[in-house]
Amino acid sequence: MAMLAAAGFASAVSMGSARADDMVGAPHAWGLGLQTAGGPIKERIHDFNDLLLWIIVIITIFVAGLLAYCLWKFDRKRNPVASQTSHHTGLEIAWTVIPVLILLVIAIPSFRLIYYEDRARDPDLTINVTGRQWYWNYAFPGENGTGGFNFDSRIVAEADLKPGDLRNLTVDEPLVIPVGRSVRVMTHGQDVIHSFFVPSLGVQRYSIPGRTIETWMQADHVGTFYGQCNQICGVNHAYMPIVIRAVPQAEFDAWVASARTRFADNGGAPAVAALPAANAPVQLAARQ
Repeated sequence: MAMLAAAGFASAVSMGSARADDMVGAPHAWGLGLQTAGGPIKERIHDFNDLLLWIIVIITIFVAGLLAYCLWKFDRKRNPVASQTSHHTGLEIAWTVIPVLILLVIAIPSFRLIYYEDRARDPDLTINVTGRQWYWNYAFPGENGTGGFNFDSRIVAEADLKPGDLRNLTVDEPLVIPVGRSVRVMTHGQDVIHSFFVPSLGVQRYSIPGRTIETWMQADHVGTFYGQCNQICGVNHAYMPIVIRAVPQAEFDAWVASARTRFADNGGAPAVAALPAANAPVQLAARQ
């Protein structure tokens, strides 16, 4: 048993060293703050989050200091006769104008960030993402010679996990994208509302039946980025992970060539194709 444990540990160490250069966008124990940014959208989210943090810190310090001053200045001994003033024009103007200015400081970069996240400018690649109960379907429409196929991505059951796999986050078929390329994402819903959410890439869009919603993403680092559906969508909502692998362009081209063969049976069907009857709800939580 000791030898087996040592061998397993050595295998895990070697796997970890092989992936040492790859970024992993995933939650970790006792983590604080936002996940590390894997692309430009998340970097802007980090900047906006830091701005809000400093605004909140300054407001908290000011209010706490003002409260401490009032407790010291206006206690019964120092101020035996309380003021009966009910209105103060300058004070009322100040506590109206200052919050408005603070809101403007928050609103302007907030609107800029929302606009930046909304649509891709001159995308290099388009992917249709369909949320289904309870797995994801990814379709490459075939533009620019990089598509014409689609495939399902389902959670790997805990009993089938390999060393290094993350529980409740590993899938059988991850989505592969090229590093440094702008990827337009078109989300759809097959049955109910889902949410395509990858924190480290700064991506979140609802997948709504009957609607197509656009967003985009870009990975600046080679690595694996994990996400989940964060819109409660049914009994197996917790088993809808998202895995995106960002690879160099040459490796992406090789994957596309392989995917066209492996997923040829799908016939390039659109992402909104009908849900196969064999996928009964009682079976969807397990890997098939």
